[in-house]
Amino acid sequence: MSNNKKIQKVAVAMSGGVDSSVAAAMMVEKGYEVIGLTMQLYDSGRVTSSGSKTCCAGQDIYDAKRVSDKLGIKHYTLDYERRFLDNVIKDFADSYAKGITPIPCIRCNQKMKFRDLLNTSLDLGADFLVTGHYASIKGKGNDIGLYRARDISRDQSYFLFATPNEVLNNIIFPLGDLSKKETRDYAKKMNLAISDKPESQDICFVQSTAKRGYREVVQKLRPDVKKSGDIIHVNGKVMGKHDGLDSFTVGQRRGLGVISDDGTPLYVTKIDSKENKIYVGSERDMEIKKFNISEITWVDKNIEETSFIGDIDVQLSSEHITQKADISLLNSGEAIVSLKEPNYRVAPGQACVAYDNDRILGGGWISGNLS
Repeated sequence: MSNNKKIQKVAVAMSGGVDSSVAAAMMVEKGYEVIGLTMQLYDSGRVTSSGSKTCCAGQDIYDAKRVSDKLGIKHYTLDYERRFLDNVIKDFADSYAKGITPIPCIRCNQKMKFRDLLNTSLDLGADFLVTGHYASIKGKGNDIGLYRARDISRDQSYFLFATPNEVLNNIIFPLGDLSKKETRDYAKKMNLAISDKPESQDICFVQSTAKRGYREVVQKLRPDVKKSGDIIHVNGKVMGKHDGLDSFTVGQRRGLGVISDDGTPLYVTKIDSKENKIYVGSERDMEIKKFNISEITWVDKNIEETSFIGDIDVQLSSEHITQKADISLLNSGEAIVSLKEPNYRVAPGQACVAYDNDRILGGGWISGNLS
């Protein structure tokens, strides 16, 4: 008896790295019809070495093509440079100019991978978009949900909070149950040339992890950030001068250029972009128990009908640390997060993501009104 079951088609977002390459290999092994899609996000003429830690640039596109050829799948490179500039890089520069600390990886997931790339995948006839993220999607239909990866040290669900619930039915995360070692072992088993390739750095479009690299990107798009201004202690004393807001983030301790009278460490407590001032104080001055979040996405659709969520876990940075909090939803579309215990590293521009055990409820961007 012949099996007439239709073979499902998937598009795999291939960055040229180990994770996305293994995701593609796993889908081939599972019997899907697979095509590889690589987003060219910035200068494809950039010279990179074989040890490059960027992604979606010249060497990486070549690596994605090599893996695709090895797997026997079609591969397409998509020119997304303009979209990436408009949706991610400009947002990155504008954020620093406003005195907030951006997370471009979340913006890329939100506006590039799970919007533009997903739509392109569906236009090409794919049933699913597959990526190499360490997270899990469980359930179907109205009960579908986004969950942490099995290996908490690799979990990337924090960076996925802005993924709308309605697109989860068209996404597959095959690495959700693997550790990084298991992923590399799988790549070696499949004899993929990228099995030992270094991991990509946090911000792919910054050529150097040094602060100078970040500032070059910001100052090219927002030269106004270079204006000098005062560094002021929270007690009102002018401590010195800064050479641009883009040198600082809330919570920063090193490289402030000023020292306290008694030698205790100083931290950036606030960045006032309107007055072009940097405020510093002791760690105690950074204590926050309540703040607002905006641009909220509820991955769990049941939350939209509520006005208060009590005693849930929130994660306030990319570190895998959570703490208990209450969230009160406002009519303005924002919400107030009240922490059970104070946090000393709450920074505007970072994400606050809410969890119920391992399931993502949703999250938003820390927007201000810190107290």
